[in-house]
Amino acid sequence: MTMSTNRRALLQGAAALGTLGVLGLRAQPAMAQATPQKGGTFRLAINDFNSGETLDPQVNESKFMQNLQYQIRNALVEVGPGGVLLPELATEWAGNDDSTVWTFKLREGVEFHNGQPFGAEDAVFSLNLHRGEKTISVNKSLMAEVTDIQASGPHEITVTLSTPDSGFPAVLSMNPMVIVPAGTTDFDAGIGTGGYVLESYEPGVKSRVTRNPNYWKENRAHFDAVEMLAIKDVNARTTALRTGEIDAMNAVDATTAQLIKAMPGIDLLQVQGKVHYCFEMDTTAAPYADNDVRLAMKLAIDRQDILNKILGGFGSIANDQPISGAYPNFNPDLPQHEYDPDKARALIKKAGAEGYKHKLHASETPFTGAVDTAQLYSQHAAAAGIEIEVVREPEDGYWSNVWGKTPLAASRWSGRANEDLMLTLAYSRASLGSWNSTKWDNEAFNTALIAARGEKDEARRKELYWECQRLLHDDGGLIAPVWADNLDAKSSKVATGEVVAGDWDLDGNRAAERWWFAA
Repeated sequence: MTMSTNRRALLQGAAALGTLGVLGLRAQPAMAQATPQKGGTFRLAINDFNSGETLDPQVNESKFMQNLQYQIRNALVEVGPGGVLLPELATEWAGNDDSTVWTFKLREGVEFHNGQPFGAEDAVFSLNLHRGEKTISVNKSLMAEVTDIQASGPHEITVTLSTPDSGFPAVLSMNPMVIVPAGTTDFDAGIGTGGYVLESYEPGVKSRVTRNPNYWKENRAHFDAVEMLAIKDVNARTTALRTGEIDAMNAVDATTAQLIKAMPGIDLLQVQGKVHYCFEMDTTAAPYADNDVRLAMKLAIDRQDILNKILGGFGSIANDQPISGAYPNFNPDLPQHEYDPDKARALIKKAGAEGYKHKLHASETPFTGAVDTAQLYSQHAAAAGIEIEVVREPEDGYWSNVWGKTPLAASRWSGRANEDLMLTLAYSRASLGSWNSTKWDNEAFNTALIAARGEKDEARRKELYWECQRLLHDDGGLIAPVWADNLDAKSSKVATGEVVAGDWDLDGNRAAERWWFAA
């Protein structure tokens, strides 16, 4: 998710709302100009879920859970269309001169679903869930820089950092950082301040929420109810949409997107975002501990073939690092890794890794077509004398049982609010043992990343982020062949806002709050 933050100055909602980036998609003019209507039950099918999930914000991972959390809960900061940071439960924020102390003013007059008023103690408790040795939070690495969180007033909190971080507010926009009442132990009760109240939830199957009659946001949460269904198979989701059993779905198969686009009464939502499809190598495991092998694997994949056959052109060629042109500090000067079987073969020979059988673990969970992509990669690599055996894994539990636990596996990354979040979360020393599934630990990278975080000069900060991208491109364990557009589909009866967010699919996982029935 690309975000532009007003660093070291108060971020006002009006200013933020006036800024739109390149990530959004303009909807049909008639819908954009229409007044949102209240009513109806919005039925949404999601492809990414886990039967072992809970509503504990610490362990938010799947698309299903992210959508459900945003239906029932709010964060302090919201990501708007174009990746702009917007006030949510925080109305404004400011950092001190060196960006080590951040003060967040909180919204007054907001109530949780149980009638309890929202205040500073709730925010402190919720953020502290993601700190400390005992936390099980997926955001532990991002909150490691926080040394103290205090309620500095009934509706104000102060966050102290160990090092300067000019982009820290973006951390508080992430889905796991939703706010719950202080002292919560039963997270599955679903108490929050969001636009909908939890009625029922069956992990890995379905959920139902109903409109919160006391929602504090004006002109949001228009549906009477929202029902989500966990449907892994893309053909089943598409059939359900075509026959009117659901009103919207995420993760359209790019190879059939043109057919869906031509269906009467169905709208294809194509949004340029920051999604990259990838394969990840464990840089601590043989043979991927050798960078010659890692580079050979990067040169043994035909990116154009994957763009054509898997994405059907709904994307662009990537270059083995996670920062795309949708981020302001994208490095365009990196030499493109091209398909070069001869050079890949020579590198494998140099590393003494000839004859090694690479087991590539994949399922459709990371992205639709992941198994086919792995098969294509196997065919490409064969021309370099590299044998890849595709191991098809169960879809349920892929993230917990396969990803990060096998030396070579399919993956997919959506973007994050800014370059720092993406790089820190997936590739830094701070995230080893959690999100850094490649286990890559590069001293020069970590040094440059920390320096960029505290750098006030925009030009120098860009140089540092460019260096981080170069190091990943040259030395990292990421094989990223393509950037994928977000492809969702909806009934033409469902209206969206003028601009659909592209940081995640389904309008930044907030379709239930932002969309409505036009007819």
